[in-house]
Amino acid sequence: MSITILGIETSCDETGIAVVRDGELLADVTATSMDEYARYGGIIPEIASRAHLQTMVPTLDAALDKAGVTLGEIDAVAVTAGPGLIGSLTVGVSAAKALALALDKPLYGINHIIGHLCVDELVDGPFPDHFIGLVVSGGHSSILRVGNIATDVEELGGTLDDAAGEAFDKVGRL
Repeated sequence: MSITILGIETSCDETGIAVVRDGELLADVTATSMDEYARYGGIIPEIASRAHLQTMVPTLDAALDKAGVTLGEIDAVAVTAGPGLIGSLTVGVSAAKALALALDKPLYGINHIIGHLCVDELVDGPFPDHFIGLVVSGGHSSILRVGNIATDVEELGGTLDDAAGEAFDKVGRL
């Protein structure tokens, strides 16, 4: 039996929609609002939230089209439940709840830091039985011990603020 999952990610400034079937990434479509607040030198949470509202449906449609999947073929909906910007998360979670309710499918809230690690499995194949993961992004830097990606993840250390991630982003801009 085949399982098709619709994933929604809105933790910060990008609206990401993915379709995964039996561990294979069928589509990954991202809309960014970076241009809308570039003149401010960083993310403006209110602008990001409004951009998610504007791009949610077109990004969803594009991902479904790219995957060659209809909403009727979706077996479950997964959504970033945190951490992230509260307004951005609210848009994604609200869209995911509405879709799950309309489709009468289960809804799964996902920790987006662990989600960063999970993407590697979609791209590079199955994880080893146990490993250490490093996540460095704009707002989070974490070292994670992973026994099982779904049930056994322990943070060994992380930044108290987003200084390391911001430095990474600033160097990237240069």
